[in-house]
Amino acid sequence: MTSRQLHILSSLALLMSLVGAEAQTAPEVPRLVVNVVIDQLRSDYMEAFSPLYGEGGFRRLLSQGRVYSHAEYPFASPDRASAVACLMSGTVPYENGIVAERWLDRSTLQPVGCVDDPTYAGHNTSEHTSPANLAVSTITDELKVSTEGRAMVYAVAPNRDAAVFLAGHAADGAFWLSDQTGQWATSAYYSVPSWLSYYNQSSHAAATMDKCIWEPINDLVGQFNYFVSGGQRKPFRHAFKGDQRFRQFKASALVNEEVTDFVSHCLQNVLLGIDPVTDFLSVGYYAGNFDHRTVAECPMELQDTYVRLDEQLARLIRIVEDKVGRGRVLFVVTGTGYSDAEQTDDDLSRYRIPSGEFHIARAQLLLNMYLSAVYGQGQYVEACMGNHLYFDLKYIEKKGINLGELLERSADFLIQLSGVRDVYTSQRLAQGAWTPGIRDLRNAYNPKCSGDIMIQVAPGWRLVNEQTHERILQRETYMGFPLYFYGLDLAPEVVEEPVSVDRVAPTLARCMRIRAPNACSAAPLTGIR
Repeated sequence: MTSRQLHILSSLALLMSLVGAEAQTAPEVPRLVVNVVIDQLRSDYMEAFSPLYGEGGFRRLLSQGRVYSHAEYPFASPDRASAVACLMSGTVPYENGIVAERWLDRSTLQPVGCVDDPTYAGHNTSEHTSPANLAVSTITDELKVSTEGRAMVYAVAPNRDAAVFLAGHAADGAFWLSDQTGQWATSAYYSVPSWLSYYNQSSHAAATMDKCIWEPINDLVGQFNYFVSGGQRKPFRHAFKGDQRFRQFKASALVNEEVTDFVSHCLQNVLLGIDPVTDFLSVGYYAGNFDHRTVAECPMELQDTYVRLDEQLARLIRIVEDKVGRGRVLFVVTGTGYSDAEQTDDDLSRYRIPSGEFHIARAQLLLNMYLSAVYGQGQYVEACMGNHLYFDLKYIEKKGINLGELLERSADFLIQLSGVRDVYTSQRLAQGAWTPGIRDLRNAYNPKCSGDIMIQVAPGWRLVNEQTHERILQRETYMGFPLYFYGLDLAPEVVEEPVSVDRVAPTLARCMRIRAPNACSAAPLTGIR
């Protein structure tokens, strides 16, 4: 074969490979990603109340979506803020800096909110707010960077911390309901659109709050009885009055309808999902019990909450698909991995269950007395918050005391107190990152805002702090919640193996063909694009 013939054959082979590459087009990226985070969503309640649901909400997600039935967070004791931050950043509090809704500021020894920032004034709220405490990028930030700012990003949620972390650093807007005014609020950190004021003047729930009544949505809810405790209860009827009316409204089933109303108004005024550049909309809903009460106090309210939530999910899907087009939207729906309805004031000792109260402030006082006896008179422990003790590190250094030795002595002393299951020093947590049982605790810890010692209270015991009015019942019961992907051309499937929520961000990054957040080391989920 001549060199000319070889050249012709090689050219033909190259042409055929190019034609084949064109025929195998890459999957289409979504025009819009709708990320729905449901605060305190639980699989057991969601399944228990399924006879009361319609066809367009949970049932639709179950039958037409990719369902991960056992989602979990890769760190201990998540709350709303830390869960949302993990979901959006693809990493744990140790990396992203959000350990809880509130923590202790070492410089002032005062509690601070996770999104507090005096630099940026609030709009329709007195709270100053920004995502500055979130130390890493989010999936929405990376979308903004990858599209050179062309992608639009909005977040809507009942609570400030959830809205801010759902939005991220680079978002166009984050909106939440103000505890003071009941109006939809935002921060000067984001742009303040004109349509926000129009909505607040004409449609917001605060305008009709005095006439607002929450009753069962239908007779089926009033007659359905899933909970065995207390027998059948009379149908409830709640009005929202007084100084706490807006806070109560935000912790009721009715807030989800208000959220959907505002999202609908946002979609009418913002052109999301109309061009090939992917946009991102995050929505926060509420699935906890009324006014953060226990199941024993408000069982029927919880049932009604799930039925109304199902209705609003169906409505949200319908509104978005009607605007953007079915098959062009990717929905992600999951929970926050905790439930405050488990708290109870029951005296477990009546049933001979090991229990009691562990008073963290008393433990601080006793520890200071012990350390004074060992190292000389002094105030070694400055403050306590939650189950954390904060030491005066400058004072300890000034006295020339070895910090590692002091912390170990403190741990040995505290472990002897009634109600203490284990004690973890900052050094033990840092060194035990890959030790089973310590990994989740270490992931929930952050050196900049967590204490120097973390006390693990025994199950059944209550952590009490008279200074902050905390009364937290320690439970380690498994609480399952699902993760759904729905839309585009995803084939329906149910995956039973446990899946970690930090894998959502890299999965969405792959779907949108962008980089994952900058501290995210988790692998994308398989089977989704």
